[in-house]
Amino acid sequence: MILVHHLDNSRSQRVLWLLEELGLPYEIRHHRRDPKTMLAPPELRRVHPLGKSPVIADGDTVVAESGAIIEYLVERHGGGRLVPPPGSPERLRWTYFLHYAEGSAMPPLLMRLVFDKIASTPVPFFVKPVIKGLVGKVNAAFIQPQLTTHLDFLEGELAQRPWFAGADFSAADIQMSFPLEAARQRAGLDATRPRLMDFLERIHARPAYRRALERGGPYSFAD
Repeated sequence: MILVHHLDNSRSQRVLWLLEELGLPYEIRHHRRDPKTMLAPPELRRVHPLGKSPVIADGDTVVAESGAIIEYLVERHGGGRLVPPPGSPERLRWTYFLHYAEGSAMPPLLMRLVFDKIASTPVPFFVKPVIKGLVGKVNAAFIQPQLTTHLDFLEGELAQRPWFAGADFSAADIQMSFPLEAARQRAGLDATRPRLMDFLERIHARPAYRRALERGGPYSFAD
């Protein structure tokens, strides 16, 4: 039985979704964020030294990092499902987007989150204009242009094919769900990019996605 260490409102929702798509039995160990810091609880460090989620345990095998977990589950338990054939152009795109989601798409989204939090942090009144000005300049000069570039790129990719790897839904789409859901909340992803919005509607309508939400609990990014 696969055990998923699941953190509310986190990337681990993708792992639950993948397991539902593959029809694999699994158990969930729920972990809650600190309500003040929104950080993962310290007991996750007993599972993995970094204290992050997702982490899975499959017998004696412990795997962390979303992309590594997805690759492990597809290769170990997928039976050829949700992955294109080796050596195909679709397989190369599959591998690319599996790594792109966290390596390229998420960093500017995390920067937006951090700088937004800095701007909203209580500080003495005479410092606030300086901080807001600095945050505004960083957002305008670097973060937003980066986000725009990535969203334009992804919109263009879905103009060429219905799913990120090719004609068929795959685990690459599961991996790409989190940055796009985050972009809709934080980075202005809206109807001006209809293909990305359609992608989100299609994945949210999948029965396995809905089952994962029921088992995982509250997940604000699906709203």
